[in-house]
Amino acid sequence: MVTTSAGILLYRTEPEHEVLIAHMGGPFWSRKDAGAWSIPKGELDPQEQAYEGALREFREELGVEPPAGPYVELGTFRVTSSKLLVVFAAEAPEFVAAGFSFGEFELEWPPRSGRIQLFPEVDRAEWTPLDAARERLVKGQHPVLDALAARLDAAA
Repeated sequence: MVTTSAGILLYRTEPEHEVLIAHMGGPFWSRKDAGAWSIPKGELDPQEQAYEGALREFREELGVEPPAGPYVELGTFRVTSSKLLVVFAAEAPEFVAAGFSFGEFELEWPPRSGRIQLFPEVDRAEWTPLDAARERLVKGQHPVLDALAARLDAAA
């Protein structure tokens, strides 16, 4: 069964092309940097439209309102064999990457310990140069960066 997620990719072009990405939270990602970042995104609720779901997930993961936009649908990307990601992009030069209140999830940790702990869905978010973002993002999201770069090049 294929599941669909939706996310928001904020970008700015001055002084250089940068994107807002988030470091995944929890014990699996705590000491990793390369391949441990994602755009703010999450699985759609049943009957939820992708755009509304992307805005909801941004709020849930970062704990702040997404910028007003306008947003453009960057595309639908197959990030794994069983997962699609619909991405909406907006230029947000004034968006400050601070003051976040990250959403949390429960996880039994350590495994088989019987202890349920709360962990942040993401533990930080920051503006990252477009080229550097490729090394930081999970591999399945690299085509999202390619689509944004193509859009920015076409607009130049």
